[in-house]
Amino acid sequence: MWPSLISKAKEGGLDVIQTYVFWNLHEPQPGQYDFSGRNDLVRFIKEIEAQGLYACLRIGPFIEAEWTYGGFPFWLHDFPGIVYRSDNEPFKFYMQNFTTKIVKMMKSESLFASQGGPIILSQIENEYGNIEAAFKKKGVSYVRWAAKMAVELQTGVPWIMCKQIDAPDPIINTCNGMRCGETFSGPNSPNKPSLWTENWTSFYQVYGGKPYIRSAEDIAFHVALFIARINGSYINYYMYHGGTNLGRTGAAYVTTSYYDQSPLDEYGLIRQPKWGHLKELHAAMKQCSATLLQGVRTNFSLGQYQEAYVFQEETRGGCVAFLTNYDGLHNVTVQFHNTSFELLPKSISILRDCETVIFNTAKVNTEQHNKRILKRTQKFDSRDSWKEFKDVLPKIEDTSLESNTFLEHMNTTKDKSDYLWYTLRFEHNLSCTEPVLHVESFGHVAHAYLNNIYIVSSHAYFSAKHRLIRSCTWKS
Repeated sequence: MWPSLISKAKEGGLDVIQTYVFWNLHEPQPGQYDFSGRNDLVRFIKEIEAQGLYACLRIGPFIEAEWTYGGFPFWLHDFPGIVYRSDNEPFKFYMQNFTTKIVKMMKSESLFASQGGPIILSQIENEYGNIEAAFKKKGVSYVRWAAKMAVELQTGVPWIMCKQIDAPDPIINTCNGMRCGETFSGPNSPNKPSLWTENWTSFYQVYGGKPYIRSAEDIAFHVALFIARINGSYINYYMYHGGTNLGRTGAAYVTTSYYDQSPLDEYGLIRQPKWGHLKELHAAMKQCSATLLQGVRTNFSLGQYQEAYVFQEETRGGCVAFLTNYDGLHNVTVQFHNTSFELLPKSISILRDCETVIFNTAKVNTEQHNKRILKRTQKFDSRDSWKEFKDVLPKIEDTSLESNTFLEHMNTTKDKSDYLWYTLRFEHNLSCTEPVLHVESFGHVAHAYLNNIYIVSSHAYFSAKHRLIRSCTWKS
């Protein structure tokens, strides 16, 4: 599927394909590497190059990505004294080994831009700023070590760290999110560009949760705002193409379908109007690229919730304007260069030569709409056509492992299963006429039975900010 997917991205106006590197796929056992088939990273990068595009290689090696174990191979878990993503010698040893392996592989095929290849950026670590404070001094020193280690690999292209405001020079700190034009504080050094590593085109879905639908208009608005307000020079869509997390590859809570609302959906099919609307935006940006790169940026107010961002070339006289309406409810008419312009609610009009509107983020071509139509093309009559994974639920009489406390999941399952089943019995005080069982858990779901009769279930809905607590109570 790679050639077709990359071709659709190119047709949609993209210049760069960004990819993670999945450590647990490429090094399933220490020192044993797999770059065959769909793990053939070199072939993937060369396909990008063959279609005339650039690449951003996010090595990590921690990638998150709503991927099992964040991309770490499980065998790391059992090394004595290891502490992940910290100034910890065992972890740093294996992290450096894998990072070096990937860089050497790319160098040997001349794939870095410094060698004439397509890779223009590489990333070390991933959103570490979210957890750095938890490691205190060892978090700070780990960031410095990771940056130094990466730079010393001498790729000849810049390294980035996303969501890392303390990224040491020359590492470039980048933004992730949906509104980086509003939320990004900018590069932490004047000699670094403004880069947006992840512009979330929707959001991953969790079991029990509803799909997050982000409109094409909203994505386009924030892309244009990032360029206009932050001098943005690189914006990556996360995801531009989603996919399917088959088997046990998805992280906890995350559904098999991943970013199905992307411009290229879960199956790699074009999703309109997102794909087409963003294609028009990309074309407009390329019409203005020389002035955006060489012009001097100024901004001024056009009204209470309206603003103009203007790029003006001093030598050639080129001019590009972004007329911005932050009001999400009303059309507004503004005066710019002695001309009236009507701005749609929450929109940005892009003016080539500061005169002609060549794109408006809120104006979607009515012909750019499609819908997914499902029809049966093949009927599976044999059970052999399907593979089913079943986890054996133990009976209390047959359990070989007993504990008076909760067990650490990974130490117990050794990554052979995503599930750690607890089974217990209790006998209540017969003098209590209304006994209550109260369950506090960080688990996903609880099912309660009384004397083999189903009583109640509770679903622990995923939230990154709130503790997962649900109660199951009943009267006897």
